[in-house]
Amino acid sequence: MAYDPYGYGSQDPYGQPAYSQQPAVQHHYYGSSAPVSAPTNGMATASLVCGLIGFVACGLTSILAIIFGHIAQSQIKRTGEGGHGMAVAGLILGYLISAGWIIFWFLYLLGLAMFAAETGTSTY
Repeated sequence: MAYDPYGYGSQDPYGQPAYSQQPAVQHHYYGSSAPVSAPTNGMATASLVCGLIGFVACGLTSILAIIFGHIAQSQIKRTGEGGHGMAVAGLILGYLISAGWIIFWFLYLLGLAMFAAETGTSTY
């Protein structure tokens, strides 16, 4: 065979290729399954939902968000369930919304008392 400087024709077109074929894909139907994550604590979910609803429920469900959040944190610590972030978010929302509504009602009643004192009338 003559010298081919560019590599053309140096391989037999009907011969074995220089590379090896990849093996066929094997599916392992009974092999290892996907990793299982810990279930989410239901009290943590309830805490977050009650905290979010507290915006429109005038803070009434915020108290439940605080209670459920503390219960969820103790259960998560004891059982290793998921949902720690949801419990913390429910607690934060519960405390913030409760404090906001307490300040609102305090200022509202203070303004009402000042208005009554200014006009000289009693609301009672």
